[in-house]
Order: sequence, then structure tokens, then C-alpha cells
Amino acid sequence: MALQPNVDLDAALKEARDKYGAANPNSREYYESARNSLTGGLGRSSLYFQPFPLAFSHGEGAYIWDVDDHRYADFMGDYTAGIYGHNHPITRRVILETFDNGIALNGPHKHEAPFAEALCKRFPAFEQIRFANSGTEANIWALSLARAVSGKSHVMAFEGCYHGGVFNFEHGPAPVNYPIPWVMAPYNDLDGTSALIDAHEHELAAVIIEPMVGAQGCIPAETDFLKGLREITEEKGIILIFDEVMTSRLGPNGYQGEVGITPDLTSVSKYLGGGLTFGAFGGRADLMTRYDQTGEDPLPQAGTFNNNVLTMTAGLAALEEIYTESAARDLNDRGDDFRHRLNELAKTHGVPVQFTGYGSMLNIHFTADPILSPQDMHKTDLRKRDLFHFDMMDQAQYLARSGMIVLSLPMTDSEIDSFVAAVDEFFASRKSLLAD
Repeated sequence: MALQPNVDLDAALKEARDKYGAANPNSREYYESARNSLTGGLGRSSLYFQPFPLAFSHGEGAYIWDVDDHRYADFMGDYTAGIYGHNHPITRRVILETFDNGIALNGPHKHEAPFAEALCKRFPAFEQIRFANSGTEANIWALSLARAVSGKSHVMAFEGCYHGGVFNFEHGPAPVNYPIPWVMAPYNDLDGTSALIDAHEHELAAVIIEPMVGAQGCIPAETDFLKGLREITEEKGIILIFDEVMTSRLGPNGYQGEVGITPDLTSVSKYLGGGLTFGAFGGRADLMTRYDQTGEDPLPQAGTFNNNVLTMTAGLAALEEIYTESAARDLNDRGDDFRHRLNELAKTHGVPVQFTGYGSMLNIHFTADPILSPQDMHKTDLRKRDLFHFDMMDQAQYLARSGMIVLSLPMTDSEIDSFVAAVDEFFASRKSLLAD
């Protein structure tokens, strides 16, 4: 069904929101009931949007179904964790087989070390690693290690970046952030960052960065910026941490492999658990050895589910049998082509819209101005973003409210072509509302 053009942005958004509400009574009922016992009605703040978020019942391959039995092509991909799609036969088989042998084995088990070895072979920075349960945890442990080894207190992070639930810098350090003394630096600004490092070098334990900003707009760091950051941290003995929780999927050897820059420590998570909860951090052996319990003055790093059997087996199978190095190349090549098609479509319609990103992760921005940092996101009118979100759901395309779009392995040309057609319809119908 063609979208209805509207001359007023606020009116168009209200109409789209009302239509969404009327079309999803079961999701509305679920949300209102959930609020009785679950604070806010959901367990992840990032999933909320007005008037209520969709509630889902099941998924298969590249598709998900909500509780009103609408089917959507899943271009949200659980914020990059869902790279294998839904109900993948290999991870399903491995998980069911693992149940037969027990899932709480009280100690080291035969799947743990092979998974660690596979990860060390895949990512250049990993000389040794340790496991955790999420990307947030992985960053906590990596930063704790940097501070303990260096004897320094401060950490540099970048304005607008996100490193987990307690490391949110979307609008500066959030009130719930882990209590570390932070030095905030401007993303993709080497001169400004270098000046701050010079001013704080005697107290800086580490610099942590997403080599491509993920949830806040899919904004790649310029290679010269990352190279300069590597050079200055190396020169001053400051530990450089790449948060590749999202970006490790962007190449056979992570984004660090794509740009040819090796940090001191790296954190990973998301898809690498084979669809289950997972986190890991690692890097230089001389740093990681502080967590070796046989050494002098070792640091503790505990967690009952750090080496949980289900994640270790599913993660290893997924890495070796599904998201192989060739699969990573193919998926990210398709993502680059997808992003190019969408940007060409915006040019064809003459709308001030662009899609940024790299490989299989991209984000829509409602401005023609360059997007080089999360601060440039302020150029995007959030009403246009929300209208896009509702209109795409109306056309059976599901993506993040923020405009983040993610590919998964089971997607075919059919799903990608349908998404492009939906964007084409959005541009055609809403063109008058998209002008600067």
C-alpha cells in the first residue's frame, strides 16, 4: 500500500503513530500488562518508542513475527547480535546436543579453550583472552585491567560513543555510568584528541574507542585518526582499547583487521556467542597475564557464567561453521553494495538523506551535511527519523528506531530488494517533508 503524502511533518508523524497503535492491539496489551511488574514494561531501554514497542512471538531465518501475527524482515538484527538470523540449524543442533551432557559443569570444560583459541586466531589483538557475559562486562574488565596495570586512574572516551549499559556517553557521561574519572574527547578530531592526551598523559590509564561508532549512527573513524591515536598512545605508554562489541563483524579479522591497526586490548560480544549471552576481552599477553592466577599478585576475574557451556559450544560452532572468514567478506561486501544503492536512491529523489556505515552495518541520517562524529547526529530531525521508523514497519521492514540497519546471513537479494523498494516508496511519498 502506498504511503499517504502529508504537507505537515507533525501531522504525518501523528497519523503514522496512530495507525501503528491501531494495527497492534496485542502489543499494546502486552506492554500495558508488563508495566505492572516489569519497570517500564521492558528490560532494555533502547527498545522503547512511543506509544509502545512491538512484542514478538517468534522468528525464523531473516523474519520475525509480532504477537499480532505481523511478519517483518528483521533489519534490526538485535543490534548486530543476530547475524545468524533466527533459529539457525547449526546453533540449534549444537545447543540441543549440549543439553544432553549437562550445562553447569562446575569447572573448566572441553569447549572453553578451543573457543578461546579460535577467537585468538581470528582477531589480531588477541594474544590471550578471558570470557565474560556481555560487552558491558568485557569493557569493565578491560578498563579495570588497564587501571590496575598502569596505576593511573583516568580513562579517555569519545563524545557520543557507547561502551555498554554503564559506559554511555551519548550526551556526556550518564548518571548511571561506572565511576571512573573520564576525559571526554571529540571523535574523528586528532588535533583535539592529541591535545587532551598531552594535558592528561600522567593520569590516563587508557583510551577506549569504537573504531566505528555503532548504536549512535554507524560513523566510521577515519583511518588517519585511528593511526594517529595508535601512535600517540604507544608513544606515551597509554593502553589503547578497541571496543569491537559491534564492529568485530565488519571483516574476517574484525574492524581492526580492515584498517590494519592493532590496539593493546579489545572487547567483543554480541554475535560471537552464537546467539547466546557472551562477552570477551583480551590483547597483549603481558597485560592479560595479570589475570593469571598462578602469577604474582594476580587480579581476580570471576563470574559463574563466564565459561557457560552453552555459549562456548554455540559460539565455537558459529565461528567455525557459519561466520567463517569467507562468509564475513561476502556479507560485508553485500552491505557496502546495499548502502551504495540506498545513497543513490536518495540522490535520485533529491532528498537530503544519507546512509553512513561500513559493511553490514549502516544508519540513515536526515541531512546532506557530512556525518563525521556523533555530534553531527544533531543535524538529524528526530521527527523524520521516527516517521521513517513507522513507515518502514508499515511496509513490513523492522529496524532500530535510531535508524540503524543491520544485515544478517540468511538475507537474500529478495529481502534487500524489498527494503530498497520500501525506502523508495518512503522517499516518493514523504519527499515534501524531508527538505531541510
